[in-house]
Amino acid sequence: MEINEQARKKQMKKVALASIVGTSIEWYDFFLYGTMAALVFPQLFFPESNAFMGVLQAFITLFVGFLARPIGAIIFSSYGDKIGRKAALVSSLLLMGISSTVMGLLPTYDTIGIFGAVLLVILRFLQGIGVGGEWGGSVTLSVEWSSEKSRGLMGSMTQLGVPIGMLISTSVVSLCIFLTGENFGVWGWRIPFLLSIVLVFIGLFIRLGIEESPEFTKMKEENRTAKSPVLESIKGYPREIVFAALTRLADNVPFYIYTTFAIYYATVHIKLDKQFITNAVLLVSIVFLVVVPLSAHLSDRFNRKNITLAGMIITLLFSFPYFYLVNSGEKSLIILATIIASIGPAMVYGPQAALISEIFPVHLRFSGSSIAYQFASIIAGGLAPTISLTLLEKFKTTSAISMYVVICCIISIIALTLLRPSEKRVLKAESTQIG
Repeated sequence: MEINEQARKKQMKKVALASIVGTSIEWYDFFLYGTMAALVFPQLFFPESNAFMGVLQAFITLFVGFLARPIGAIIFSSYGDKIGRKAALVSSLLLMGISSTVMGLLPTYDTIGIFGAVLLVILRFLQGIGVGGEWGGSVTLSVEWSSEKSRGLMGSMTQLGVPIGMLISTSVVSLCIFLTGENFGVWGWRIPFLLSIVLVFIGLFIRLGIEESPEFTKMKEENRTAKSPVLESIKGYPREIVFAALTRLADNVPFYIYTTFAIYYATVHIKLDKQFITNAVLLVSIVFLVVVPLSAHLSDRFNRKNITLAGMIITLLFSFPYFYLVNSGEKSLIILATIIASIGPAMVYGPQAALISEIFPVHLRFSGSSIAYQFASIIAGGLAPTISLTLLEKFKTTSAISMYVVICCIISIIALTLLRPSEKRVLKAESTQIG
């Protein structure tokens, strides 16, 4: 399918908007759960447990969503590489939005006992499946509509969904805490979940107006789609999938420590009020909104690996100073710690969409990049709050958590070094005829 430059640029703008809005809505829902797991879910769904076990159980249900993300990647990427990126994106958005809205209607332990927690886990699992199909489709569509010189920046449109989604979810929670006061733990927590259905309709309206990428359309017309894209990705690119997943430890682990775990730690151990710490976490979103597109743009001008490596090193160096400042209990120092700690992970995350998607040829791009990205959700962000809580309970010091971040950064640096340059191999693979 031939397309002129003017038409491409027009469609690029539509795809960029669809990527930002769609992923923001999905991450709004996903992050909303993490905030509630730290603030109210232990009391609402696990009231008979002691304080530590209640939070641990809530964080374990949080992990269920991450466990489901690779499953969502497999399901949606199979269709995305055979039927189309657009159809997969619309389906994932619907699944996420409906699951989140139903959460707002759930009866708690006081009403139906442990079955409330069971339903919560099921809905969290469905959330994970939805977000598991989102990233790969959005990134693939963005990258395939972009020019080679703007691939990093265009891919970061999907990455921006994370800070925007977190910014919206944290802002809504903070507003609900302010408006409902003591009733937040009774019924106020339901409001942010019920708002999901409104956001979903907005996202669907925008996404239904975009076109399929010219690369995929041409491949489908020439009957070059893969018969089993997931299996072919795993069989043909096992090294790339593993190393790409490991590079995500440096941004995913600290991100969920500095957001989800930080809310619990600051309110329970530092004795800060919920309003302050939820507002402080908003700063992570703001830093990401600035640094993610900037680092992605720099990766288009300079070596993508070098920008990513710089972010990993910054994250490693600030792992101990972060908790030192937080443990001071001084609000100004906590704000400073939050801002600085966000820079490194944001620099890693910005170029990540292009870095991972460039590894795979067009007929396997949705599947390969999705599996690599979402596999990291199990070993990285999904376990980070639970591991941090366990380390704190065992060693009674945040230094153990800082060392956890350091180890993750070292693993990511090694994986990034071993990740082979991808651009030439992708072009070669895309020129191969697929049976």
